[in-house]
Amino acid sequence: MNRAEQLMQHVGHLTTSVGAAYPGSRAVFRGHDLHHDLGDLGWFELCAFGITGRRLPKDHLRVLEFIWTSTSYPDARIWNNRVAALAGTTRSTPNLALTAGHALSEAMIYGRRNEYRALTFFARTVQEMKGGATLADCLARHLQHQGKLAGYGRPLASGDERIAPTMALARELGLADGPHVTLAFEVERELLSQGKQLKMNYGALVSAFGADFGLTGREFTMLFFPVFVGGMQPCYLEAAAKPPGAVFPTPCGDVRYRGTPKRAWPGSAPG
Repeated sequence: MNRAEQLMQHVGHLTTSVGAAYPGSRAVFRGHDLHHDLGDLGWFELCAFGITGRRLPKDHLRVLEFIWTSTSYPDARIWNNRVAALAGTTRSTPNLALTAGHALSEAMIYGRRNEYRALTFFARTVQEMKGGATLADCLARHLQHQGKLAGYGRPLASGDERIAPTMALARELGLADGPHVTLAFEVERELLSQGKQLKMNYGALVSAFGADFGLTGREFTMLFFPVFVGGMQPCYLEAAAKPPGAVFPTPCGDVRYRGTPKRAWPGSAPG
């Protein structure tokens, strides 16, 4: 079957297993009546069900939602919050401001793509070690091919203040010793023993929990897409309440220009 024939099978109808809306009657969400069968779900739990197609255990949901809460920093100096704040100072709409901030949240170094790579590394390494490989061998092979390890090292700080409270909750719920979370700490110890000053950051820990809870890289990325929004909203609102342009203004005198010096433009008036 060629590409055109494949597409023709989908002409004129939508084939779906995730749900459908019947205006005036009901809405189906992954095989359940949204309003009658799933009305007891919180929004976070509904998102998790929509993404994974399964009802996550309540304790897993508590840890995952705590990660959302722990990452909501209302500081406009943080890279994605800064975009939301700058949008506020230019009087953009809240929707556009948060959308722009979310777009930056997919950053390779700090954001979702970094955690996708960390989760993939943990899942692969657990399987390799079950097959007899040592952690040192797995790390050496990964660094040889990738050059760097997602989830370790943090700009501006040597540690991560979110790790201790997250692990305290995980211990309370009996979830602190899963294979991927255990591996995350073992990797940190191995790196330090090799003289590499790369401590685990929050991206590694949350990715390890995602792997322990059976999330794929794509599922994890989608579930944590809104994780920064709790911090973005106050930044936008505060910026919008200030005079236009009052967030991080830069006087022209503070700009050190080293390009072509001032010159007359052909056809322009003198001066």
